[in-house]
Amino acid sequence: MKLATFRHQGRSRLGVVEGDELVDLGSASPEGVTTMAELLAWGEEGLALARKAARVGASRIPLAEVRLEAPVSRPSKFLAIGLNYEDHLAETGRERPQTQIWFNKQVSCIVGPYDCVELPRVSSCLDYEGELGFVIGRRCRHVPAELAPRVIAGYLIVNDFSVRDWQARSPTMTMGKSFDTHGPIGPWLVTADEIGDPHRLGLRTYVNGELRQRANTAMMIFDCFEMVAHLTAAFTLEPGDIISTGTPAGVGGFSDPPRYLRAGDVVRVEIDGIGHIENRIVEEPEGGPRLG
Repeated sequence: MKLATFRHQGRSRLGVVEGDELVDLGSASPEGVTTMAELLAWGEEGLALARKAARVGASRIPLAEVRLEAPVSRPSKFLAIGLNYEDHLAETGRERPQTQIWFNKQVSCIVGPYDCVELPRVSSCLDYEGELGFVIGRRCRHVPAELAPRVIAGYLIVNDFSVRDWQARSPTMTMGKSFDTHGPIGPWLVTADEIGDPHRLGLRTYVNGELRQRANTAMMIFDCFEMVAHLTAAFTLEPGDIISTGTPAGVGGFSDPPRYLRAGDVVRVEIDGIGHIENRIVEEPEGGPRLG
């Protein structure tokens, strides 16, 4: 099942993607549920209602008439693992990590699967990182790897856009990973039962139609279930939390010479069984302080 967050006629809603249509969950979701994290917090009851709505098929909307938004807009955590593909290690010249290396992407960086991504005013070192992401479906702590599949609601695509010079200045990498708009995700959440084995998925990243990254999630050093075990040894994961699983070789910053992104570039990430996201790079708007 493909669960989407979409905007139609001025309102954001939840839906189930069926072919080239969306089944609106507005009338079928549990009372008061308006976000993906809330739906996931209902556990199997929420997913069962979504499946029932998809079968009944009431209130269908053509996909072409909606704007797909980030499936999860404001999770409590957006975590990403670094140096998790052998070929990416090789291109960076780094040693194989003995333990998992984690950093935060601030949740304010999240945008939709087809939204524009801003080239920062303060840097010209914008890079792409196509990645598989997964979303937590149950509040959990101290989960062994063999039980981790029970707490993963589903999978989506992440482009872990990175501002390399800012990343290098911070030991935690968080600053260079968290610029506004630098966390596009989507296009929807594919439930774990539909994905099957998440460690056998082809991944491809294109810039302006040129293939830059080609890999398979079987090449990850630490798999998704090991990630859950490691993270939950330290803290609780909540429904809607997003975990990004690392990028393979082919990023622009480690090309010779570096191939950083420029305004007008289009970056597309595809993962088998999920779909694709595609983002155009635009100049960050000029202006003074942005005060909410």
